[in-house]
Formats: sequence, structure tokens, C-alpha cells
Amino acid sequence: QVQLVESGGGLVQAGGSLRLSCATSGVTFSPFAMGWFRQAPGKEREFVAAISWDGTNTYYVDSVKGRFTISRDNAKKAAYLQMNSLKPEDTAVYYCARANNAEGSNAVEYNYWGQGTQVTVSS
Repeated sequence: QVQLVESGGGLVQAGGSLRLSCATSGVTFSPFAMGWFRQAPGKEREFVAAISWDGTNTYYVDSVKGRFTISRDNAKKAAYLQMNSLKPEDTAVYYCARANNAEGSNAVEYNYWGQGTQVTVSS
């Protein structure tokens, strides 16, 4: 059974930090890129960040560059999103996903998804 389980969300004040984790099971992990996406109320889901299978390449949406850092641990089959200097506009449900290729730079290339974790940033 394929499972991607996000954790680490919560309520934080603007300027604060959170670290999201994505634990995977039942899915091949290391040869594939991992990504984080988010969906705010009334908005479409958007790409946030991606990391290639070996961690060599990372990709970020412009709005989080310099504030968020994606990482992965292939031995633990886990991915992470460190979020610093959070803003109210970062409020959303955050999803981790596994790509169907090694780079994951295209948002349409993801085929396994978690259930999401809520991140709420208060002003």
C-alpha cells in the first residue's frame, strides 16, 4: 500500500518557522524526485518546491525562494520542507508528492500524493 504521510504543520505567527516531514512507505523512493505543493482556500494547488532523486537539484516557486528549503533522506525514505520567515500568505494545506522521474521539475510529473498537513500563519 502506497503511503505518503505529512506531518509538522500547525499554527505559527508571521516570521516563525515550521519543518514539514513526509514519510513514505510502499513506494519506491530513491530513484525519484520529491516535491511539495500547497493549496490555499479557494485557490488551485500550486507547486512549492522539488528535489531531485539525489538531492543535487532543487526547485522553488519564486514566492518561497530564500525562505523555504527542501531536503530528503533516501535512507529514511523521507522528504522535508523547512519553512522560515513564514507569511500569512503561506497559509495552506501542504502536500508532499513523489514524481515519476528523477528531477521532478514539472508539476504535472507527480503521481503519488499524501493527504496534506495544514499550515496556518497568523499576522
